[in-house]
Amino acid sequence: MDESFATNEGFEGFKLEKVKLDEATIRFRYGGTGSPIVLLHGHPRTHTTWYKVAPRLAEKYTVICPDLRGFGQSSIPKDTPDHKNSSKREKAKDCIQLMKSLGFSKFAIAGHDRGAYTAFRTAMDHPDVITHLAVLDGVPILEALKRCDENFAKAWWHWFFFGQADKPERAILADPDSWYEGTREKMGAMNYKDYYSAIHNPETVHGMVEDYRAGLGIDRAHDDEDWRQGRKIQCPVLCLWSIYDDLESLYGDVLSIWKNWAPNVRGYGIESGHHMAEEAPDQLSKALLQFFDT
Repeated sequence: MDESFATNEGFEGFKLEKVKLDEATIRFRYGGTGSPIVLLHGHPRTHTTWYKVAPRLAEKYTVICPDLRGFGQSSIPKDTPDHKNSSKREKAKDCIQLMKSLGFSKFAIAGHDRGAYTAFRTAMDHPDVITHLAVLDGVPILEALKRCDENFAKAWWHWFFFGQADKPERAILADPDSWYEGTREKMGAMNYKDYYSAIHNPETVHGMVEDYRAGLGIDRAHDDEDWRQGRKIQCPVLCLWSIYDDLESLYGDVLSIWKNWAPNVRGYGIESGHHMAEEAPDQLSKALLQFFDT
């Protein structure tokens, strides 16, 4: 067995499994008891980014941490011209099927970075299933692209680079460690090892980049259709952002953007850099527990 699959460091009491769904095979960890919560990671992380947060939530809830399809050790989607298999709609379906396989018909969901887009899409497409939505360091893809200016292009230029064919994978794989700059000291040994394996795997790097290609096309189209139809998130929404990252500098009043999409939204900034689950686990855990308790 792959050692990175077998280790449970930081997730004591959790089980680590893989499940074959209709269109994907998903690696996930789960533990705890009580109402279910799904935690979705961002790019270029895997589910192990939650190793400081998930055990705290598991004291009160059942916590499920999957690798998104295309990331970590979940399966890599088959390429299509429209990038449909890497869309957030398909990844949302994975979440629904995964939770059904575990016996849950309703659950709360939280997502960070790219995972926030899948969490948003899950709540939008499956309002009868999602009880709470927490979005961390993100606004809807449509809102980000509508506000794209020179500041956005300077800060998030990688969105458009990753949208190109072939070149992003070649650039990343030439020196993955310099590209992503994660360190064992900042990330923790187990989390770093899982991340390191992902960023050095050419298939996984391609799967992660495909998530961005879908974002610039089919995901934006799905958001645009929701907007034109006047669809809103039906469940309570919590938006948290890292004050040492760039969400506020790009968008100013982040909550005002989310109020376009959710009638019941609250949120605030957390003293952290971008990877808040690793850098500010105490603040994040407290915020999520308070939200899920309501």
